Amino acid sequence: MRESGVLGINARNGELIAVHNRRHLFPLVDDKLRTKRLAQEHGVPVPELFGALSTIRDIQEFPKLVEQRQQFVVKPATGSGGDGILVFDAHREGRFRLCTGTHVTLDDLAHHLANTLNGQYSLGGHPDRVMIEYRVLFDPIFDKVSYVGVPDIRVIVFRGFPVMAMARLPTQASNGRANLHQGAVGVGIDISTGLTMRGVLENDVVRLHPDTNAELEGLEVPLWPKIMLMAARCYELTGLGYLGVDIVLDVAKGPLMLELNARPGLNIQIANREGIVGRLHEVEMAAGAALTPEERVAFSANTFSRATVA
Repeated sequence: MRESGVLGINARNGELIAVHNRRHLFPLVDDKLRTKRLAQEHGVPVPELFGALSTIRDIQEFPKLVEQRQQFVVKPATGSGGDGILVFDAHREGRFRLCTGTHVTLDDLAHHLANTLNGQYSLGGHPDRVMIEYRVLFDPIFDKVSYVGVPDIRVIVFRGFPVMAMARLPTQASNGRANLHQGAVGVGIDISTGLTMRGVLENDVVRLHPDTNAELEGLEVPLWPKIMLMAARCYELTGLGYLGVDIVLDVAKGPLMLELNARPGLNIQIANREGIVGRLHEVEMAAGAALTPEERVAFSANTFSRATVA
């Protein structure tokens, strides 16, 4: 694997995360509420925050927070893997409809909020906070290759350079979540053009979405240069040298940074059918110069272009 340029978990942890991600910076990305506020300070667009709950007593304020909003998302501030996130389409008279079509009562929702605050979904099981935020209405480019939930784009950024990207497409098996470990489809994206390639489902290469049977390859992601620039700017935002940037594409608001990850997974290499190590070495040779985010994006687009797709 090393000879073919595939990055393994031990090398990721020992040679990248341990070297380029200083431990005291992890809270900037592990706490989504803190990440959102930091992004707003740096002018990076994010989904609007409608409110946050910090204590059990705050739960009684929840109905007022969403009274004038039919669509919204509830998520733990320090959760991971999509656990504890609920996406709502509508509500009326104390009944709330999830994007999957399931209805829950206000009492059911209050129980979920209490569990979240008590740390059921947090990293390490510590007491948490609940975020209530804008529900992204994804761009129609993904209509035929996504099931129910919101697809996102994961970009790996190394020393400020975007080095590899993929779209994560929800499926019925993933329960509408854009999480590869829960059954979502990962689709490699050409850094230079924003064009999608074939996908990967678990460890199998796939050409069609498993639920919609739509072609995965050849979609041109809108506003790709803006997405790349947003990802590159997250290096200055956090100071983390090896970073996963998750971006969603809203039909009205354009690219929005959803969250950041100081320990991004390795499946992006499968989705791109290419090891990432060679790209990291290219960046190492270029990173000595003081380059702007725009210059780093231009370097990546020129260096990591996929002229042909297998």
